[in-house]
Amino acid sequence: MGDLGSERASTRRGVLGGGAALALSASAGRVAEARSRLILLGTGGGPTPKPNRSAPAQVIVVNGAAYVVDCGNGVARQMVLAGVSLGAIRKVFITHQHSDHNADYGNLLLLSWSASLKTRVDSYGPPPMAQMTRLFLQLNDDDIQTRIRDEGLSPLRPLIAPHEITEGGLVMQDENVKVTAALVDHPPVRPSFAYRFDCPDRSIVISGDTRPSPNLVTLARGADVLVHEVMYLPAVEKLASAGTNPKALRAHLLGSHSTAEQVGRVATEAGVKTLVLSHFVPGGPPIIPDQAWFDAVRPYFAGNLIVGHDLLEL
Repeated sequence: MGDLGSERASTRRGVLGGGAALALSASAGRVAEARSRLILLGTGGGPTPKPNRSAPAQVIVVNGAAYVVDCGNGVARQMVLAGVSLGAIRKVFITHQHSDHNADYGNLLLLSWSASLKTRVDSYGPPPMAQMTRLFLQLNDDDIQTRIRDEGLSPLRPLIAPHEITEGGLVMQDENVKVTAALVDHPPVRPSFAYRFDCPDRSIVISGDTRPSPNLVTLARGADVLVHEVMYLPAVEKLASAGTNPKALRAHLLGSHSTAEQVGRVATEAGVKTLVLSHFVPGGPPIIPDQAWFDAVRPYFAGNLIVGHDLLEL
């Protein structure tokens, strides 16, 4: 267990220390201000709620602006628990249209608007992002109109600007980050994306759901941090057997996700400095010890290795 603990302790110092050296401004105050925060809001994989892990989501905060990647069930509450203001959300990115990644897309924006959101949020993801946004607003129109009348809130609709993406490339760039997408392999859901965030101090890549993908290796080349989904192969058979259609579930898991070995090899090929495991399959129960995840990946990746947990900040 000592190796696992020391990796965790050294990673935060190493990543943040290295990031400070890459800050764009020579001013010490500006370096501190521009330092990015990566928070794992939810680290469980799959559509069913887990007692020990929240649904997939993460947030990157730069200069007080929040960039949310994926919106699994409960993401708004996880933001609050992480100490990130809901009013700070500026962009939302969906990796693919699976319910564990998009179930609370609309709810996040609605609840943020009810709390403190006053500025426009641009959302990005595969089709049908625009239709999803429109239908969500329609579904909740009665509540929205009631709150506008009774609480004096400004209309919600003008605050949400959905953008559909269908291929890799530059997604957006502002004063804080440049975001690039790459198509990854997560059949049968297409298109599915990974995102790279080039921040003032470091680069962060979120894999989304994918089997080993050359596009992801290219996107993550030389990145400071890669957050990658992971599957524990010894437990897949038991997980599949518990489903309503074991054969189909087994085929899906093996054909569209990445095993611990594959994750380690992808991170090594990409030359990333820190690999963070997330979107655990199985996500529990049964609960697989951190050391088992760590030991399954370590033979294939020699860099900083972190077993992710909900609300872990890097």
